[in-house]
Amino acid sequence: MARHRDIRNMDYEDEYDGYDDIYGHSIDDDYYISPSNRQFIYNRETSRDARLEPADDIPEVDTIDELSDTDRVRLESCLDEIKNTLGPSKVSRGELINLVLRHNYNVELVINAILEDPKYQNKIGDKEKVPFMPPSTVVEPVPPPTKVVASTATATNVVKGFNVPQKDEETSVKRAETPQKVFDLKLIATPRSPSPASGRGTPVSAPGEGDEPKVGRREQKVDPEAQFKKERGHGKENLYMVVIGHVDAGKSTLMGRLLYELGQVNKKTMHKYEQDSKKVGKQSFMYAWVLDETGEERNRGITMDVGRHLFETKTKHVTLLDAPGHKDFIPNMISGAAQADVGLLVVDATRGEFETGFDLGGQTREHALLVRSLGVTQLAVAINKLDTVSWSKERFDEIVQKLKSFLKQAGFKENDVTFVPCSGLTGQNLIKPPTENELLEWYSGPCLIEVIDKFRSPLRPVSRPFRFTVNDVFKSTGSGFCVDGRVETGVVNIGDKVMVCPSRDQAVVKSLAIDESPKTIAFAGDQATITLSGIEIQNVSIGNILCDPNQPIPVASKFEARIVVFNVAIPITKGYSVVLHHQSLVEPAVISKLMLQLNKSTGEVQKKHPRFLGKNSSAIVEITVSKPIALEVYSECKELGRVMLRVGGVTIAAGLITRIIL
Repeated sequence: MARHRDIRNMDYEDEYDGYDDIYGHSIDDDYYISPSNRQFIYNRETSRDARLEPADDIPEVDTIDELSDTDRVRLESCLDEIKNTLGPSKVSRGELINLVLRHNYNVELVINAILEDPKYQNKIGDKEKVPFMPPSTVVEPVPPPTKVVASTATATNVVKGFNVPQKDEETSVKRAETPQKVFDLKLIATPRSPSPASGRGTPVSAPGEGDEPKVGRREQKVDPEAQFKKERGHGKENLYMVVIGHVDAGKSTLMGRLLYELGQVNKKTMHKYEQDSKKVGKQSFMYAWVLDETGEERNRGITMDVGRHLFETKTKHVTLLDAPGHKDFIPNMISGAAQADVGLLVVDATRGEFETGFDLGGQTREHALLVRSLGVTQLAVAINKLDTVSWSKERFDEIVQKLKSFLKQAGFKENDVTFVPCSGLTGQNLIKPPTENELLEWYSGPCLIEVIDKFRSPLRPVSRPFRFTVNDVFKSTGSGFCVDGRVETGVVNIGDKVMVCPSRDQAVVKSLAIDESPKTIAFAGDQATITLSGIEIQNVSIGNILCDPNQPIPVASKFEARIVVFNVAIPITKGYSVVLHHQSLVEPAVISKLMLQLNKSTGEVQKKHPRFLGKNSSAIVEITVSKPIALEVYSECKELGRVMLRVGGVTIAAGLITRIIL
């Protein structure tokens, strides 16, 4: 907008007539207005009629050096807005600059020009290719072109840049539009438009609709199986793998070296870890620091929480869950194993170390029993640090023989367990065939990454009612708060109403993210982060279950379970106090009744109302929890029908829920 002279020095008698032309106009320039805010301000010079065609007198440039500082700021703001809207694209920076200048820094016109021009169709990223519109815009149905009355000088009044239809024209347009046509157009319009204030979408409403029911996602009755095949059928399968084993077996080092060999960690970061680990005298921990990120974990040299990382194989997207091996952090390990589809058991081949973890009360046995009780059926066993025994075949066979018999007793099928010799520190047999001659002499099997790639992806129960276990609750940067967890069954979309159990409070799904990437839908098996609105953060806690309000999950404080008792020092009797683990929920409980003792192999009833349960026994018991919890019968939902019983930091039993009492 052009500046004018200061009116204080004006000769009013000579220049009064000219002053009337600029009366009421601001003398400030508008270059400070950002492109994102400009879209909310109306300007008659950039009205729809005036913006149909870009200016032709703007020269094309390949550099911004010739622009003023003000124009550079405007240009960079426009480029950022375009990238945020279109996502990754192959449209060159020079082309974007020319388009911005040609359309006079109007982001909306530039994006529409890119989306409508055929030569740019193959250069735009994966985002949905829809015309750009301001965030506050509500999509209105557009009547058919034959029913639109063209604006003319006689049919409209022009008031400060706005075309105002005459009364007769408004009546003719309303008569031309029938409610049925407007309703049909609504079906193909964008269903929701984001609101900058709340982040929630605003439902589209059709004029003249009255009390017509709104068309939502639920009424369209989309087949979850078909939707899953459409979204995930053509890409790589998702797989969640938990890494377990005794403390100091080398789990984090093995996985850190695997990620480095796969290119998930760059050399600069690895060099920094190497230098930092040297300073504290723990150079051998440099690869473990890829997953052990907290200062306490690095200082103590152990994993304390479940570390997460992503990598790819030929056919899989693998989410790595690095579980702690120390016995003090078994609850964290249970939480990680409950999210996993398959397991990787790491054992230390060093003489004396394997025996410590396996025979003398170590975590190798307990971890294997826990993951099998939590539903993991496929297992890869990485026999690590085999270089410390000179790649001895005898030592490898000795460990395999001991583990085979134990894993078979734990419930693993022989065909679902694979043994791999490797070394995490040297990187032997991780992603490439071994190069050590001593290993080549007797081993010709697959390397570790090939074993992971051959895992079968479990079936995703997407057609079952929606269930989501809450593993973490935290405040997000925007409005609302986030819950992190796993979609056990069903499907969840943005905008869905969910019920938080056991409190039965209701909330709305505001946004979704999988592996920190925004999504519009999440399926069974996905590890997702959900932003909730309509509920306070103190009303949601770790261990809660989100479910479909129309198909809620049962809530009870007493249930029956069929349990298998492990090695217990004190026999289990009526009134025995335990700590119940159900997914990520940890709750005090009591074994209130011993109902039946069963044959561990055949399941036949051996004794009714036994007085006690000894080690390696099987029984049906009644368990009473200190307060109501959300749970499912195993026959209805395997994922939420399993429980663990622990006493004094030791897992004493695992069970399946057979009946919910109250």
